[in-house]
Amino acid sequence: MSGLCAIHQPNLFPRLTTLAKLFAADYWIVLDDVQFSRRDYQHRIRLTASNDPQWRQWLTIPTHLPRGRATAIHEALIVDPIRSRRRVAQMLRYYYRASRHWAILSRALEPFLDLFTTTDKTADISEASTRILLELLGWHGRILRSSQLSARSGRSQRLADLAVATGACGYLCGTGGMRYLEANVFTALGIAVIPFRTPTTGLWHAGREISAIRSLMTCGVRVLADELRDVVANQEVTQPLRETALRDRLPSGRRPLGTSAFSGY
Repeated sequence: MSGLCAIHQPNLFPRLTTLAKLFAADYWIVLDDVQFSRRDYQHRIRLTASNDPQWRQWLTIPTHLPRGRATAIHEALIVDPIRSRRRVAQMLRYYYRASRHWAILSRALEPFLDLFTTTDKTADISEASTRILLELLGWHGRILRSSQLSARSGRSQRLADLAVATGACGYLCGTGGMRYLEANVFTALGIAVIPFRTPTTGLWHAGREISAIRSLMTCGVRVLADELRDVVANQEVTQPLRETALRDRLPSGRRPLGTSAFSGY
């Protein structure tokens, strides 16, 4: 067993804290067979301009739930894919075209926007939006979907079984999850539970509220990737797990920064 695993619902252009956890993982299991929630970020995200962080606006993909509140995330359908494609493209361009880093995002968005013409699944779009950000930042992990894996029904048991399916030796968990997670269920299967924390100041000030696109458009790919690598380096993990987490993430010549103030999510 080796590597680190993160399990998270597909989010539309995820917040910086969410993106950081996925970036730190070698495996991301897309939790797509749990109940869809309109109050969550599965089909929407807050955008804010690079030069005006106080001005915020929701970008939402109108979504139909075929089975009502019982609809699982992977069952949710985009109401009007073509209109949603146009809306996503227009809003992203409106907010970030003035950034000197817009060109690289614009190129990456082209195949993503084309997905609206081939799928009507909200989960497919949200997963793809996260994947393009991870790939821009140099992530080379593997993505799996919980709907395609077998697991027990208990909350902790289910997450542990999913983690086992990746072959990972560590499970990255935000402190919100740590409040209910039964760590002994994981350790019984040989998986360490690792609380994942992110800074709360500077670039991370609104990291739990707005899309990571703003940070990317403000700092650029290289600076943001370095910031995420530093966050990975500062997690409280044992040395063997730390080495695994840093493998292929720290370019030659870079060293982890010292500790800083972190907050879980």
